[in-house]
Amino acid sequence: MKTKITLFFTMLFIGFSANAQTKVGTVNSELIISKMPQLKAVHERIRNYGSKLDSVNSTKIKKYESRVKSYNTEIKTLSEAAKKIRANELNLLNKDLASFRDNGTKMMQLRRGELMRPLYKKISEIISEIAKEKGYTQILTTTGNEFAYLDDQFDITKLVLAKLNIKE
Repeated sequence: MKTKITLFFTMLFIGFSANAQTKVGTVNSELIISKMPQLKAVHERIRNYGSKLDSVNSTKIKKYESRVKSYNTEIKTLSEAAKKIRANELNLLNKDLASFRDNGTKMMQLRRGELMRPLYKKISEIISEIAKEKGYTQILTTTGNEFAYLDDQFDITKLVLAKLNIKE
């Protein structure tokens, strides 16, 4: 009787562990992104956006420099109250300029993320499709991760590139 119970639990354990098997694959999503033809258009749009920000920044700098020059030429003729008002205006313009520069980097990062999101979404959908087709339970990205060992036979990067019709 004890043997039957042990045998029953052993078979039950084997059944559960057979169902719990995982198949893990890898993908180099950054390599795929770098080969996507849409990336050129994204880079161009980012560059154009950066040019617009630079143009606005240049306008702000010119306005500030013009006001400083005007202030310096008129300083001798201004009353103390007028000097304080003009100095405050210059201070506000300077703060606005500094704030625009600080926010410019953040705005560029947001724009880049916004433009890259569709590419990553497309890759993600294809990875999911391939994972389901090939029976993978998990796909890990090799970009930025430190793996001690990766077996190339479980890397689906080439399959994703093929689905996107991109040659290696």
